[in-house]
Amino acid sequence: MTASDGGDTLKAVLTLKDQRQIEAVLMRYERRNTVCISTQVGCAMNCAFCATGQGGYGRHLKVNEMEEQYFWAGRELKKQNPSAKITNVVLMGMGEPLANYDNSLGFIRSLMGKFSLGARSITLSTVGIVPGIAKLASESLQINLAVSLHAPNDTLRTQIVPINARYNIASLVKVLKQYRQSSNRRITFEYALINDLNDQDEHMSQLAEIAQELKAHVNLIPLNPTPKYDYPGSPLDRVNRCRVLLQNQGVTVTVRDTRGSDIAAACGQLVVSNVNTPKKRGKVALI
Repeated sequence: MTASDGGDTLKAVLTLKDQRQIEAVLMRYERRNTVCISTQVGCAMNCAFCATGQGGYGRHLKVNEMEEQYFWAGRELKKQNPSAKITNVVLMGMGEPLANYDNSLGFIRSLMGKFSLGARSITLSTVGIVPGIAKLASESLQINLAVSLHAPNDTLRTQIVPINARYNIASLVKVLKQYRQSSNRRITFEYALINDLNDQDEHMSQLAEIAQELKAHVNLIPLNPTPKYDYPGSPLDRVNRCRVLLQNQGVTVTVRDTRGSDIAAACGQLVVSNVNTPKKRGKVALI
């Protein structure tokens, strides 16, 4: 286990029964305690800047393997403060939750049932698996949905997020409208800012149009470094300019606090360097 932010961010490497390994992250804040859960060993989505995808896809995690990550976080909290509890769960760790739909939803229902966590305290992050979002919309759950957009047009997004070639932005926006209507929850777009690639003024104008259509929140993420991606993250002045440009166009926007980046625990950095994962890409079955 490694620690950062004065011990407020903890990352664990957990070994499964088949000796494969995953990572989970616990983040303590002043008013909440959040655990970031992995849903797969590795990931087949192959997003350009993501260390998990760079490592290849291994297999789906089962419900109990996701629960074990929750138990780990709870134990660590109790060591620091016997009265502390997990307040928020984000399915944002290794893997694509909607590619492992049944187990991910089983885990969410477990959180809401035996762990008594409210739906609005749970966030599922997806690269945009359109059939999975449509199915999720039929579940009548009020969980938060975060979509890893990372580019505001199809040409650029397919370069960064290859699954866009299968589910383009227009189809994604259409199904997100369904999810917003069924859940009555605001959509969040996660947008990693990559220097001179997706952070120009015209990109922010295009992003604003998409966000305005869905009344979505935009979470700007200063890109975290990963071993096999050469593009640097946007400098702070460009990050701030992107934020202001979006705000001036009426978009609700925040900038992600890159907690744990020094221990490779931040967005896009989770990977086990010695994981026994076959280098399979793009072969995972989708809904």
